[in-house]
Amino acid sequence: MERRDFVKFCAATALAAPCIVAADSRPRFYGRARLVDEKGKPLQAKAVPAHRNFIFHYPFAATPCFLLNLGKPAAAPVQLKTAGNQPYEWQGGIGPQRSLVAYSAICAHKLTYPTRDISFISFRAEKSARNRHAEVIHCCSEHSQYDPAQGARVLAGPAPQPLAAILLEHDAGSDEIHAVGTLGGEMFNEFFQKFEFKLTLEHSAPRVPVAGSCVVQPLDNYCKQQVKC
Repeated sequence: MERRDFVKFCAATALAAPCIVAADSRPRFYGRARLVDEKGKPLQAKAVPAHRNFIFHYPFAATPCFLLNLGKPAAAPVQLKTAGNQPYEWQGGIGPQRSLVAYSAICAHKLTYPTRDISFISFRAEKSARNRHAEVIHCCSEHSQYDPAQGARVLAGPAPQPLAAILLEHDAGSDEIHAVGTLGGEMFNEFFQKFEFKLTLEHSAPRVPVAGSCVVQPLDNYCKQQVKC
């Protein structure tokens, strides 16, 4: 999604009357952070392989996100709603093929998230015994499943809303990617309240806003064990 699209979205929201839109249904802009690889080099969109789980932290030091190349254009626009029934519009993927998407890796049901030791949530390219959908983000804690090609719309399970989308900008000239904000129902306050002590042990300063850059790495490298279901 480009910044001009955000402006159009906000303007349309403001001019629509009568219409009251909760803050969590609008784009929220945080620090602009370049996505870099584990060596600190700018990550290029063309270098992200399809159907693999990549993780980075944004907009805070302890809030994990998935970066995915779906291998095909992500449909747009998609009309979605937060758990509070507030509408928002997801504008689709970025990059040359519009196939790159990013979402908060915090499950919208019980806040399950990837840790250094284990992850119960990840992108699954194939169907399984407990997953009748292919190419979904599946949380094995309670089997919530999200469609990353449709703004992380809930396909199955108890999750009350889509995963919050991470807003990305793509520079066509350099092929670099920047994270700039979020869209949809954020759950950061609940996340910090529930896991404050654990997050402090993992990140020392979990609430520090990300600035400058975000390190992107394969989930396989970040996490010792991934639960498959």
